[in-house]
Amino acid sequence: MGEMNSERRQKQKKWALYIIAFIIFQTGIIVLFTMTVMKFRTPKFRVRSSRSFDTLNAANNSFNLRMNAQFGIKNTNFGPYKYDNATVTFFYKGTPVGSTTVRKSKANFRRTKKVNFAVELVTPTELSSNSELANDISSGILPLTSQSRLTGKIEIMFIFKKKRATNMNCTMDVNIAQQVLQNIKCK
Repeated sequence: MGEMNSERRQKQKKWALYIIAFIIFQTGIIVLFTMTVMKFRTPKFRVRSSRSFDTLNAANNSFNLRMNAQFGIKNTNFGPYKYDNATVTFFYKGTPVGSTTVRKSKANFRRTKKVNFAVELVTPTELSSNSELANDISSGILPLTSQSRLTGKIEIMFIFKKKRATNMNCTMDVNIAQQVLQNIKCK
C-alpha cells in the first residue's frame, strides 16, 4: 500500500513538473510574441532616388526643373500600414520651390513601398535677386530639402490597430551638370 502511494506521489510530482514547464514555456512564447510581432513601430518615409529630369534649366538667379524621383515608405511592422494622402514640399534654403502629392495607399507588412513621383521645382520671385542662389547655380550644385508628414494606421493580425504618423525631413543636392539627385540624407 505504501509503495502505491509513493508511486502515485511520484507521478503527481512528474505531472506537476510537466505543467509548470509548460506554463513557463507558454509564458516565454507569449512574451517573445508580444515583444516582436505585436510591437508597433513607426514607418519611415524618405526620398529614395531620382530617375531622371525631364527639364533642367538653371542659369543666373533662377532654375526650372521637372524631376522624376521615388519615395520609400518602409514598414517594419507585422501588419500593413494604411496611410492617407500627403503633400511633400521641397525647399531651397527654407523657401518653398515645389510640391507633390503622395496618394492614399498601403505599405505591406515588412516591406518598403516605392512610390514614383514627378515634381516641378521653380524659382519663386522672392529668390530672383538672391546672391546665394546665383553662387549655388554657378557651382553646379543646388541644395534642396523635402518635408512632409504621413499619417495612417498599422493593422496587426487584422484585430489590433494603431495610428502612426511619420515625418519626412530630407536634404539632397541636384547636380546640375550631371542631372542627378545626390547626397540624399534623411532624418
